[in-house]
Amino acid sequence: MNRDGIEVAKSADFSEWYGQTIRRSGLVQNHDVSGCYVLRPPAMFIWEAIQEQVNKQIKKLGVKNCSFPMFVTKERLETEKEHVAGFSPEVAWVTKAGDKDLPMPIAVRPTSETIMYPHYAQWIRNYKDLPLKLNQWCNVVRWEFKQPTPFIRTREFLWQEGHTAHSTEGCAKKMVFDALDIYKSVYEDLLAVPVVQGFKSENEKFAGAVMTTTVEAFIPENGRAIQAGTSHYLGDHFSKMFGIEYLDENNTSQFALQTSWGLSTRSLGVLIMTHGDDKGLVIPPRVAEIQVVIVNIPPRKGDDTPEVKQAILKRCEEVKEALESADIRVHFDDRDRTPGFKYNEWELKGVPLRLEVGARDVTNGTVTVVRRDTGVKRAIEGVTAHTIELELKQMHEDMLSKARARLADSIVKVSTWDEVAPALAARKMVLAPWCEEKESEEEIKKLTAGASKEKKEDAQEGAPALSGAMKTLCIPFEQEEMPAGTKCFFTGKPAKRWTLWGRSY
Repeated sequence: MNRDGIEVAKSADFSEWYGQTIRRSGLVQNHDVSGCYVLRPPAMFIWEAIQEQVNKQIKKLGVKNCSFPMFVTKERLETEKEHVAGFSPEVAWVTKAGDKDLPMPIAVRPTSETIMYPHYAQWIRNYKDLPLKLNQWCNVVRWEFKQPTPFIRTREFLWQEGHTAHSTEGCAKKMVFDALDIYKSVYEDLLAVPVVQGFKSENEKFAGAVMTTTVEAFIPENGRAIQAGTSHYLGDHFSKMFGIEYLDENNTSQFALQTSWGLSTRSLGVLIMTHGDDKGLVIPPRVAEIQVVIVNIPPRKGDDTPEVKQAILKRCEEVKEALESADIRVHFDDRDRTPGFKYNEWELKGVPLRLEVGARDVTNGTVTVVRRDTGVKRAIEGVTAHTIELELKQMHEDMLSKARARLADSIVKVSTWDEVAPALAARKMVLAPWCEEKESEEEIKKLTAGASKEKKEDAQEGAPALSGAMKTLCIPFEQEEMPAGTKCFFTGKPAKRWTLWGRSY
């Protein structure tokens, strides 16, 4: 295969497949700073579609967009010790301005609580100032020392971060769950990716949070989960640190109750990993920069008269205009290249639908429609914008349905510790009854990390052993009934809830 296509199967070498796919399809370009990447227009189109949906939904909840500086002083960053401890290894510091040393290092934001909350303390004085609901779209720097993976783990990434302050716990928690529902909607309604909603364990929750909720995705090819978006109830933890106080209706001083929630460009990595195949990207129709590509098929020798060629081109233009009039994003590829070359290129880029128009189609009044996700090809008579709209809608539904089935197949229900290793070796997650003791999760991490180092081959013949410890992914909101007397799969103590475990990025 030439260097313009994908040279490795997704199931054979997932990491190499992913790297080739995102670069050769034109989504990203390497940058000369390690762990930082250029997002090219097709990638930014997806991110802008996500922005549009999130903005629309958060504004219905009374959230307003704003922008805060990207720099924070060392003193301010370290105001909340527990919080900064979770980020300190990843904080990037500015120490010089030109050739002069700064009197005090300035941090580039890893997250914005310590930047935003001092201002909240100035703005919130009275119960009438609540709720305060702000969101910003920005870039964040976390100097990851792990192996960078574009979109999934990068040193700079794009995200939105919502930060709200409330007078009651009920209103604050409602905001937490509303934000998480928006994230689920982004993944399922836009990206055709199913996610599991749940609570993070005490060990895995956001530093300084009372409660962290999450949406988790899973990649069957490499047996790893991805934390796809989180929403946190912070209680009055940060408001006490930053003095966010107000006078209530009884003129009594109270600390505000806060939330924070974020979704990043990691979502693009989840999309690519979930839907991509051995030919490259498969982009869900609702976020594809080009939803339909039209390819003209040159007539055979002997039939390639100027009149026939012109009739084909005219038909292509007519179809293009009809789709454009219905706001379908369409491109007519009339380059002087072979149809096969064009097919391969647009399949690599993941365009949802390909329309082929040749002499036979002109004669028969048809257009040949090819779906990227299934490769199914069929001739449609009298194709209209409505026909294509239905095809795109069906494609989204089919992609989501297929991904849901794979997610369900990736969860193995276990009741004992002995069942865990075979499930992990088969690249699965495990759903297990758990006592929810912090110490047990720490011990499980140690045991599974050690086992993964010792194991040289997993259950898939010829595949390398998976590395990394098993940890809690989430305690799902949707809980199966737990029979009375059910024991924890690890400690044998009384179990509290079913918990989803697995390896993750």
